[in-house]
Amino acid sequence: MNILDQRVLRGPNLYAARPCLLTVLDLETLHGVASSDVPGFTDALLALVPGLHAHRCSPGHQGGFAERLRDGTYMGHVVEHLTLELQCLAGTPAGFGRTRRVRGQPGVYRVVCAYRVEAVVVEAFDLALAIVVALARGEAFALDEPLAALRLTAERNAIGTSTAAVLKAARGRRIPYFRVSDNANLFQLGWGSRQKRLQATMTGDASNIACRIASDKQLTKALLKEAGVPVPGGSVVTSTDEAQRAARRLRGIVTVKPLDANQGKGVTTQCTTPKQVAAAFDAARKFSRSVIVERFIEGNDYRVLVTGDTVAAASLRRPPTVVGDGRHTIRELVAAENRNPARGQGHTNILTQIPLDEHALQALEKRGYGLDSVPPAGVPVTLRGNANLSTGGTAEDVTDLLPDETRAICVRAAQKIGLDVAGIDLVCRDIARPLADQGGAIIEVNAAPGIRMHQYPAAGTPRDAGDAIVEAMYGDDDGRIPVIAVTGTNGKTTTTLMAAHCVRMAGLRTGVTTTEGIYVDGRQIASGDCSGYWSARTVLTDPTVDFAILETARGGILKRGLAFDRCDVAVMLNISADHLGLDGVDTVEELARVKGVVAGAASRCVVLNAEDRHCVRLGGRLKDTVEVLYFALDPDNPVLLKHLHNGGRGAYLQDSQLVVADGTRHQVLLRAADMPSTLGGHARYNIANGLAAAAALLATGFTVEQIAAGLASFVSDGRTNPLRSNVFDVRGITVVVDYAHNPAAYNAMSGMARGLSKGRVVGVITAPGDRRDQDLEAVGETCARGFDEIVVYEAGNRGRPTGECAQLMLAGAQRSGKPRDVLHSRLAGQEALRHGLSLCKPGDVMVFACGSSLNEVVEALRDSDPASARQIAAQAALVMV
Repeated sequence: MNILDQRVLRGPNLYAARPCLLTVLDLETLHGVASSDVPGFTDALLALVPGLHAHRCSPGHQGGFAERLRDGTYMGHVVEHLTLELQCLAGTPAGFGRTRRVRGQPGVYRVVCAYRVEAVVVEAFDLALAIVVALARGEAFALDEPLAALRLTAERNAIGTSTAAVLKAARGRRIPYFRVSDNANLFQLGWGSRQKRLQATMTGDASNIACRIASDKQLTKALLKEAGVPVPGGSVVTSTDEAQRAARRLRGIVTVKPLDANQGKGVTTQCTTPKQVAAAFDAARKFSRSVIVERFIEGNDYRVLVTGDTVAAASLRRPPTVVGDGRHTIRELVAAENRNPARGQGHTNILTQIPLDEHALQALEKRGYGLDSVPPAGVPVTLRGNANLSTGGTAEDVTDLLPDETRAICVRAAQKIGLDVAGIDLVCRDIARPLADQGGAIIEVNAAPGIRMHQYPAAGTPRDAGDAIVEAMYGDDDGRIPVIAVTGTNGKTTTTLMAAHCVRMAGLRTGVTTTEGIYVDGRQIASGDCSGYWSARTVLTDPTVDFAILETARGGILKRGLAFDRCDVAVMLNISADHLGLDGVDTVEELARVKGVVAGAASRCVVLNAEDRHCVRLGGRLKDTVEVLYFALDPDNPVLLKHLHNGGRGAYLQDSQLVVADGTRHQVLLRAADMPSTLGGHARYNIANGLAAAAALLATGFTVEQIAAGLASFVSDGRTNPLRSNVFDVRGITVVVDYAHNPAAYNAMSGMARGLSKGRVVGVITAPGDRRDQDLEAVGETCARGFDEIVVYEAGNRGRPTGECAQLMLAGAQRSGKPRDVLHSRLAGQEALRHGLSLCKPGDVMVFACGSSLNEVVEALRDSDPASARQIAAQAALVMV
């Protein structure tokens, strides 16, 4: 088997609303070989991966996939299920999959598998291939080692338990988030100007100074004492002698700990002798140059979680302990406890494995034990002086026991340090009594507290600490900025820029993606085709963006999926033949399905073209909770009229005026001729784009006055919207430069040119070479019917021999019945432009279809007409070298 193509679809996509791995797989020699055709294949597979027995598959019941295996199913389908099960075995469960044949390519399949961790699914797919190939050959497969490697990949990319709890709460509140890097626990919650960052449980609202204070235990104590918060007395030392003197001054049992370590590292409690203090000092110095010696507070160890101005949870923490059985050594008892599935390495599980380190040996020595001692049955053996979960401790929820006075002290402590989320460590005999009554004290404030103990206590009521953190971060806000996603075949860029201009005019900072670049608050920050996943993510992660308008093209959807889980408004402009035969999209209906992914992500409204049958058909498949707004150039369009009659909202053109309607009230926005982008009302496609933009803005709450003002001031020229109906005067000839490259666009361009022209219209046309033969012929035929004369040239043959694209377009043009003497061919774009101009006289209109840059126009005229070249360069803000 051979992987022909593989894509990680990170957002909603053609196959599912969740992330998926798409693999185009050639079965090669296994094409036509069913699982039942290979003796022993099914039994060997089920024995190797028993979890496949539980897969339901198409029969819809447990064991359904095993039935398919025995009946005989193709190997691509087996790879799909195996990839899903291997992810489950690695600890990153996934359940959705789909395998379908690729039309016209025997033995080639598209295999789709959902995933949670990108690196894991890619590795799991490769492992699934290796297993299927080996078993198909009748060979045994040793799974233990590669499965262990897969689990290691899962661990390396795992999200910490505390962070996962916060993200789960964010999902529950429909707050979007991104992982900032592939394997770090740094996340962005929310979008644009409403985003916040989270690392573990530390939020971006925690200042660097506050975190540094919290990491300095002595400074923390000084500030808390100043705030009237009870803290243990003590001092900072830098030598063994100083530590012993400080202990003597305290005249009692002391605790020795590093000044700036965390997770209980280097902490020794209950030191009573100079020797114990010296040993404790040496242990603490491994983690910090300075060491604190402070009064030991008698009592239990508690952790209180403060989020915002409230106490979210409190736990009684117990040090790691094993209970003797009279038969096993302490070493064996610890090993048995560490095999508990709830215990893992670091923070990957709800409990941490108990370490047998120097601290454990010291704790045992105090009690007269060693690692090989056999404690009596029923006798508990404590393995550490502190009760941190990160060193194997356990916790019991005591939230409901906290007195109001203690709650207030903990909140005051967090606020004094300056933390919005804090773990307050306090020691007292009984948490249900006020601290002052029992000599209790706060001993530490943590800036990034673990919340496993609250989410998954060993006893008591679980507390959703993750949700408490999200509540403190966002309250009732969902962290989203408004998002309009624009898709369709033609007009996407102009509609996107029109809407963005209206939003900026209303005073909001916009983030915009188009096939020309990325724009933030009107300034271009990237150039090129920016209509896909990463460009949209750039906008959504920009902290200055208040409102996003995202052009969302076919290629980006197929390559990576959407960058957003949902948008407020989706705009579907039109669906016509373009890019067919690429990426498995062969028909206009299939193209409509791809574009429909955007509509399916809309949460508030979908704007649809009432004059496009594919758009109308899509409207009937939307969720009832999503509003549909139709737009149409024809005010008598039956779909629009029925929609408005039933109380729906829409936008239409009537008597050369743009009108918006809410079913009962019809309001004029402005005259079409007052929109500069319509070229005096002749560019009807830009009237349609304006109606679509108006409908989208109406759906997001903009007023009629704001929309009208924006459309009336939006200019589509070489500066603001290059290659979209940019108009120039060349010696009295009107030259329109446009990105047109498919029949629908050329038909619209020729209609516009007729309206502008006082004489003839000439088209200088091209189309990309990766289009099908029939598509190139259709371009030629459409242009021959629409223009008086055409000049065909080639731009981007994309693998075709030189001249082939032009020949196909000319062949289509000849079918129109046009005389051959008005059909011209020039293979180079600049030569074609000059020839097109030579066919015109003042008053004529020439449309130059250019897929690259306005520089091509300037360069074509540099020598023959330098004055016009300079004029065009100035209008388009180009620099002539």
